[in-house]
Amino acid sequence: MLNHQPRKRHPISWIPTTWFAMGLPFVVLAAATSIMYKNMGISDSQIAFWTSLIMLPWTLKPLWGPFLEMFKTKKFFVYTTQIFTGVLFGLVGISLQLDHFFSISISVLAIVAISGATHDTAADGVYLNELSPKQQAQYVGWQGAFYNIAKVLSSGVLVYAAGELEKRIGITNAWMIVMFSYGIIMVLLGIYNMRMLPSGGEAKSVHSVKESVDTLKDVIVTFFQKKHIWFSLCFIVFYRFAEGQAIKITPLFFKASRAEGGLGLSTSQIGVLYGVAGAIAFVLGSLAAGYFVSNKGLTRKTLIVLCCFFNIPFAAYAFLAIILPVNVYVIGAAVAIEYFGYGFGFVGIILFIMQNIAPGKYKMAHYAFASGLLNLGFMIPSMVSGFVSDYLGYREFFIWVLIATIPAFIVTWLVPLHKVEEEVVAVETTEEVAIA
Repeated sequence: MLNHQPRKRHPISWIPTTWFAMGLPFVVLAAATSIMYKNMGISDSQIAFWTSLIMLPWTLKPLWGPFLEMFKTKKFFVYTTQIFTGVLFGLVGISLQLDHFFSISISVLAIVAISGATHDTAADGVYLNELSPKQQAQYVGWQGAFYNIAKVLSSGVLVYAAGELEKRIGITNAWMIVMFSYGIIMVLLGIYNMRMLPSGGEAKSVHSVKESVDTLKDVIVTFFQKKHIWFSLCFIVFYRFAEGQAIKITPLFFKASRAEGGLGLSTSQIGVLYGVAGAIAFVLGSLAAGYFVSNKGLTRKTLIVLCCFFNIPFAAYAFLAIILPVNVYVIGAAVAIEYFGYGFGFVGIILFIMQNIAPGKYKMAHYAFASGLLNLGFMIPSMVSGFVSDYLGYREFFIWVLIATIPAFIVTWLVPLHKVEEEVVAVETTEEVAIA
C-alpha cells in the first residue's frame, strides 16, 4: 500500500517559493498596478484609493481563518490558492482589453486579494507549526528575502518589460502580457509547492460551521485577553504608518513629469531601478536582518535598531523630491538605501508578531489576526495617500512621510516584549493539555 504522507523536507526547499508566492500578489496590487493604471490614464487619487481598498482581505483574513481548519491541510490551501491566483491574473490581463477595463480589472484584483489573503493565512500556519521558535527566527530572513524578491520581480523586472513592450505593442497589450506572466509564475509555484510543501497539520480542530463560529469567537476573545495586547496592537499598526503612505506614491512620483514635481522617469527606467538597485539591497537587507535577530534575539535594543532601519530611509525619497536629481545613479542610490532599510526593518514586525502575539492556543489564527491588523495600519494610510499627495504636492508629501515615522519610534520604545522561553513553555503546556 502506498504511503501518501509527505516526507520531512528542509525549510529551504519550501520557504523561498512559498514566501515568493505570498509577496507577488500583494506587491502587484500595492505597487505594479499603480504604474499600469497611471500609464492607462487613471488619476493618482483613484489609483491610490482603489488599489488600497481592494487589499482589505489582508485585514479581514482572520475572519475565515478558523474555517480553513475544517477541510484538508494547510498545504492544500497554499498550493490551490497559488494556482487560482495565477488564473485570476490571466483574467486581469484579458480585462484590460475591455471598454470598462478599470472597474472590471479592479474587481478581479479584489478576488486576487481574497485568494492571496487566504494563501497567507495557510502559509503562516505551515511555518508556525512546522518550525520551532529558534528556527522561526533563523529563517525569518529567508521569508523577507524571497518576499522582497517577489517585490523586485513585480516592481522591477516585469515593470521594465512592460516599459519596453509599451514601445512596441502599446500600453494595453504590454500590460496584458505582464499580467499573463504573473499568472504563469503563480501556477508554476502552485505545482511546485503541491509536491514540496509540508502539510502544516491536518484538519482536526473543527467539524461543523457552528463549531467553527464558536472557535472564531474564542479566537477573538483569547486574542484580546493576551498580556499587553493593546500596546502590541499600537505597535503593529503604527510601525508601517509611514510606509503605507510612501509605497503608493513613490512609483507615481517617479513617473510624473518634472513640471508636476516628479522625476519624469520612463516605465523601463523605473523597472531597472527596482530590479537592480532594489533587488540587491532588498535581499542583502533581509538576509542581514535574519542573522541579526537570530544572533541577538528580539530585545528592546534590536527592535529599535530594526525600526530605525525601516523608517529613516524614507528620507531618501524626501531628498529626491526636494533636489529632483537627473542623474539616474543618484536616484538608484536612494532606492537602494530605502530598499535595504525596508528589507532589514520589516523582519522586526514579523518576528514581533511570531514571538509576542502568536504563541498560545490559536497560534496560526492569532498570527493571522495580528498580521491582518498590521495590514490595516498599511491600508488606511495608502487609501488617503493619493489625496494627500494631490493636496500637498510631491515634495511636501515626502516631508510629511518623514513626520509620519514618529509614531513608529514612540510605540517601538514603549511596547512591552515577552521572553521567548516563557512563551515556548506556555505553548508546549497548552498543547500537552489539549492532547491529554
